[in-house]
Amino acid sequence: MVDIVQVNGQPVIDYAARDYESLLQAMRDQIPRKLGQWTDFTNEADFGNVLLQLFAHIGDILSYYQDRVANESFLGTAQTRRSVIEHLRLIGYELGTAAAAAADLTVTVPGSVTSTVTLAKGTAFATKSRPDRPAARFEYTRDSPLVIDFGAIAADPSTGRKVFTGLSVQEGRLVDREVLGTSDGTPNQRFALTHPGALLGRPGVAQPTGQDISVRTELAGTIDVWTRRDTLAFSQAGQHDYVVEVDENDQAVVIFGDGGFGVVPRNGALVTATYRTGGGQAGNVAAGTITTIADAPALALLGATVTNPAPATGGAERETVTHAVAQAPSVFRSLRRAVTGADYEALALSYKGVGKVRAAATGWNTITLYVAPEGGGKVSDVLEAGLIGYFEDKRMLSQIVEVSDVDYVPIFVTAEIAVQSFFVPADVIAAVRQAAADLLAFDNVGFSQTVYLSRFYEDSQNVPGVRFVNITEFRRGDVSAPAVEPHGTIVLGPNEVPIVPTEAAYALGLNVVLVDQGGR
Repeated sequence: MVDIVQVNGQPVIDYAARDYESLLQAMRDQIPRKLGQWTDFTNEADFGNVLLQLFAHIGDILSYYQDRVANESFLGTAQTRRSVIEHLRLIGYELGTAAAAAADLTVTVPGSVTSTVTLAKGTAFATKSRPDRPAARFEYTRDSPLVIDFGAIAADPSTGRKVFTGLSVQEGRLVDREVLGTSDGTPNQRFALTHPGALLGRPGVAQPTGQDISVRTELAGTIDVWTRRDTLAFSQAGQHDYVVEVDENDQAVVIFGDGGFGVVPRNGALVTATYRTGGGQAGNVAAGTITTIADAPALALLGATVTNPAPATGGAERETVTHAVAQAPSVFRSLRRAVTGADYEALALSYKGVGKVRAAATGWNTITLYVAPEGGGKVSDVLEAGLIGYFEDKRMLSQIVEVSDVDYVPIFVTAEIAVQSFFVPADVIAAVRQAAADLLAFDNVGFSQTVYLSRFYEDSQNVPGVRFVNITEFRRGDVSAPAVEPHGTIVLGPNEVPIVPTEAAYALGLNVVLVDQGGR
């Protein structure tokens, strides 16, 4: 509740308290001074009391809006994605869209096949759908068709089938030549893409799979091809440039120039766009799961089968507000020029699909980026080529940029636990494993990290139902002895990142040995 404070003998309302109760009490405190004859102002049946409550309610709402406006006016306190997008555009930083996972497929056909198959952009494969996960679609995304001459491939003597390896695909779906609308000849025209969730990289970066988005206009048989830019501020009057802005709902809008900064599309010209949608960590599927030929009739007619020998990697969700607020100042300070190791790391982390990165000078003019894709795994050829292209206009002239995988170090932990008698052992074991998995989760670990045995004891013992814990194994995957590190710590190298082992007994976090189910 608020009091009426005296300043120079005059009552002053405390305007810092602006909630419903405080406003109502402040108004009631003024009644004895202003309207001494009104004595029943707290009566619920009093109409004047109803008006006071309505005034306090409206004041509470207006105060909330004032606070929200004040908070959203500063990058450090903004909460909504829309506000953060607008703030960061002032320094030329665009929040990243989702990134598509990439994989290499192996195609096998009967040994008698001698024909040549041409796979065009948009040729699709997929995983099998499951009750808990829909099918993930993967497409061949390069602009140039892939020609496979099975007549030049020898059959495997053991299987009698021909094998083609290295069919690069990316998760997502191609939207080809979508009609955005017709130009009316006015400056600064805006055309929204029909499908949200467009996969857009940085403008001007040479992608190994071709352009993220291509925009064309056509009038009277004349086709104009347009170039995507970061901004139209540096576009000349005769340049066919455009920019793409993505809002808080992942809706992308194509924006053309005003005639002074970029050409205005001719009146009556049909505007079309080709782009891809999708992305996200759902595309990081396990090895051997892309087995369906979704849209490749030429392969299906040959009796071909496909699979991915290695997991798909690089799929990432759209950039979060938290990541953007933390990352944008570093990118701005670098002036989008990579000179120091910190510059390389800041810029690389702004490239979608990169989860962790360490930059190191491995030669007098060579910078090696040790990269872990979002969600873990190996760096795909698509991500590697994209990163190198991204730094092409940011590196110093004499520098060479290389991309390398990080060294993943599995941490083997075996714990003996006793469960209290009034808990379900299976539930307690699952919770202990989850606690260990959280310690080694990709987002919670980093380079050169020290892994502490005490943390496994602490988090396991904090699980409800655990009577006691005794860890009998705590070691690196490449070290067999001793079973437990004598100092209780595992110190990782500069390019090493800890992970949960893939072995079945450890894959859920750690290996659990139940030593006492009765709780005695």
